[in-house]
Amino acid sequence: MTRLALITPLALAACAMAPGSGGERPAPVYEGVETSLLEGDLVQFHVSMRGPRMVGDLDTYAECAAAQYALIRGYGFARHVRTTLTQAGGSRTADAVYLISPSLPRGLRTIDAEVVVADCAANGIPTV
Repeated sequence: MTRLALITPLALAACAMAPGSGGERPAPVYEGVETSLLEGDLVQFHVSMRGPRMVGDLDTYAECAAAQYALIRGYGFARHVRTTLTQAGGSRTADAVYLISPSLPRGLRTIDAEVVVADCAANGIPTV
């Protein structure tokens, strides 16, 4: 009997958060991007948002900014160097550094700027 009592509140909580039940989280609020050229082709992006839906949403926002910046500068690629995440109140911020490049750079976390910008637009994520 105790087991049933524990399962019932959990089941009700799951139903309350099911899609279409009115329990969906509001859309994230993208609060802006600040861009700084560090040295050569290294670029720093400070991005901020409220209400990310998933853990990686802030990283994706920074990647979208980096991809658009690469295109603006006439480059087609970028490579992720590092990201530092912080949270203050309801805002989450990322300090991300990317290397922009006219050709595919060496490394594991490279992005094709045109593909990423198109994906960002399709998913409603703003860029620079």
